[in-house]
Amino acid sequence: MAAAISDPVRRQIMTMLNDRSMGAGAIAARFEISRPAVSRHLRVLRECGLVVDESRGRERLYRLEKGPLAQLEMWLDQFRDPWPGRLDALETEVYRARRDRRAIAPTHKENTA
Repeated sequence: MAAAISDPVRRQIMTMLNDRSMGAGAIAARFEISRPAVSRHLRVLRECGLVVDESRGRERLYRLEKGPLAQLEMWLDQFRDPWPGRLDALETEVYRARRDRRAIAPTHKENTA
């Protein structure tokens, strides 16, 4: 699957199919490459399960199948750095503690005087 999505044309096709089905002719019209070349890209995407097709009359419609992408995302998660979100939360707590300390400090000085 990684090889299939490594090609920029195939990624563009996936983006086009993200929210709607399209025929091969409509997909090919958006590229400057030949229609047979687009068909080969569609075949690669179909063979790895990222695109499914169905016949409607004389036209074959293609749509994105997102299930395999979830598997890829789970695999990629092992490479994500878990710290950025946690460090943001820590920074928020540090600023909140400083603010609270400043709000309490003048009252404390008044009581000790």
